[in-house]
Amino acid sequence: MKSHATPHDGIFTNLKGDLPASIVVFFVALPLCLGIALASGAPLFSGLIAGIVGGIVVGGLSGSNVGVSGPAAGLTAIVLSALTELGSFELFLTCVVIGGGIQILLGVLRAGVIGYFFPSAVIKGMLTGIGLIIILKQIPHFFGYDADPEGDDAFLQSDGENTFTELLNLVDNIALGPTVIALIALAILILWETVLSKRSKVFTIIPGPVVAVAAGIIWQLTLQGTEWGIRPEHLVSVPIPDDFESFKSQFSFPDFSGITRPTVWITGFTIALVASLETLLCVEATDKLDPYRRVTPTNRELLAQGAGNMISGFIGGLPVTQVIVRSSANIQSGGRTKLSAIVHGLFLLVSVVTIPTVLNLIPLSVLAAVLLLVGYKLAKPMTFAGIYHVGWRQFVPFIVTVVAIVFTDLLIGISLGLAVGIIVILWTSYQNSHFLHQKDVEGERHKIKITLAEEVTFFNKAAIRKQLDNIPEGTHLYLDVRKTRFLDYDVVDVLNDFVTSFKDRNVEVVVIKEDGRVTNPEDYFEVFDMRSVTGAH
Repeated sequence: MKSHATPHDGIFTNLKGDLPASIVVFFVALPLCLGIALASGAPLFSGLIAGIVGGIVVGGLSGSNVGVSGPAAGLTAIVLSALTELGSFELFLTCVVIGGGIQILLGVLRAGVIGYFFPSAVIKGMLTGIGLIIILKQIPHFFGYDADPEGDDAFLQSDGENTFTELLNLVDNIALGPTVIALIALAILILWETVLSKRSKVFTIIPGPVVAVAAGIIWQLTLQGTEWGIRPEHLVSVPIPDDFESFKSQFSFPDFSGITRPTVWITGFTIALVASLETLLCVEATDKLDPYRRVTPTNRELLAQGAGNMISGFIGGLPVTQVIVRSSANIQSGGRTKLSAIVHGLFLLVSVVTIPTVLNLIPLSVLAAVLLLVGYKLAKPMTFAGIYHVGWRQFVPFIVTVVAIVFTDLLIGISLGLAVGIIVILWTSYQNSHFLHQKDVEGERHKIKITLAEEVTFFNKAAIRKQLDNIPEGTHLYLDVRKTRFLDYDVVDVLNDFVTSFKDRNVEVVVIKEDGRVTNPEDYFEVFDMRSVTGAH
C-alpha cells in the first residue's frame, strides 16, 4: 500500500531511520541469540550464526519491510528434544536443512495464505501477550538475577521455575551493580525518548539504547572488581576464539549419513511447520505495527525463511523464523525498510569476529532495560481498554490469547485464542441467521415475519428450528428471503419439514422473494437446493 506517507523507494534512501534502528535491533538480538542457544542445549555460536543468517540472508530475500528474523524462542523445546533424541548436533543440522527445503516447497505451493485466517483480535492478543512476556521475563535480568537464560519465553522455564516463581526468587537475589546501572539505563532511555529527542535533532540521530549500552560498558570498566561492579555471569557472553583456527572450529556441518532415519524427517517437518506458522503470525503482527500499513507477500516470506534455514543448517546455525521482539524493536526505533534487518545481521557478524571482548562488557541488565520499554509499548494499558470498548466479540478472544500466551507459550496461546475466536464467530452466526418481527393486531392472526440472512449455514439450523417450533397456532408467517443468497441443505430440510406440517397448526405461510410472493411454499422449498435463492426459483 503506497501513499504520500510511504518511505521513499530503495533500501538506501531511508538510511537515517534504518541505521539507528539496526543498532538497537543488534543490541536486542545479541543476548537473545546467545540465550536461545543456551536454552536449546546447542552451542552458543549456533545462535549467533542463526542471527547473522536471519539478518543478512532472510532480510535480503524477504519482502517484509520491517520484519527481523533470527533464532526463535518458540523452537527451543523442539531443538532441545531433537538434540536429546538424535544424540548429535550435526544430525540435527540435517533436520534444519530438511526443514528449510520443506518451507521452500510450502512457498512454491502458496501456503502463505494460512496467516490470513487468524482473526485480528488474536493477532492483537499475540502482540500484547508477547509484550507482557517480555516485561515479566526481563524483570529478573533487570535486577541482576540471571538464573534463566535470555530467550526462554515459555511459562515453564529451563531452570525448573516458571515465570512467576522466578519473580519470587528474585527478591532474595537482587544484585547491586546490575540493578543500579539498569535504573540509570532506563532513566536515559525514558529521558532520551520523551524529552531530549524533541529538543534537538542530534538526539534523534543517536539512538538512546546506544547511549545506555555505552553507559553500561563505562560502568563495568570503571567499577569492575568493586562491590558496585558486575560479575561475569551478569554480562553478555560471546564465545572468544584464541585464533583463526579455533574460530573456524565453531562452525558445524550437517551429518547426512542419518538422512534415511524417520526421526530426522519427522524433526525436519516439525521445524518447517512450527517455524512457518510462527513466521506467518509474526508477519501479520508486524504488518499491523508498520506505520505505513504495507503488506508482506507471505509466500515470498516462506521462500526466504526456507533459504535462510537451509543456509543456517549448512553452516551450524539454529533454525530461524521472523520474530516479534526484534521486529517490534525495529519498528519502534524508526526502521522503515529491510536495510535495518540486513545491517543488524552485518553488525552481528562483524562484532563477533572483531570485538567479542567489548561485547562481553555489556551488562545484561542494561539490555533488559531496553527490552522493558519494547514490552511496555506492545502491552500498553490503553490497548486493553481500546479492545474492551470495541465489544465482547473482540475482547474475549483477545484476552484469552493474552492469558494463554503468558501461562503457556506462543503457539499454544495463539491456538487457544483462535479456538475461542471460532466459537465467537459460530455464536455470532447462530444469532444473526435470521431476524424476527412480530406484530399483533386485535381480531386478526398474529403476524410474524422471519427475515433470513444473506448466508445461512448449518450452524444456524438449531436457531431457526427453535424459532419455527415456537410459532403459535393461528399465525400469519412471512418468510422473507429477498436478501438470502445461500441456504445450506440442512436449513432447507428444516424449512421443508415446517412447510409440510404448518397446516396442522393453522399457520398461514407466505414466502417473500425478489419478484413478489410465493403463496405455495411447498413448491418453493421443494425446488430449493444449495444454489442461490434467485437461481433456484
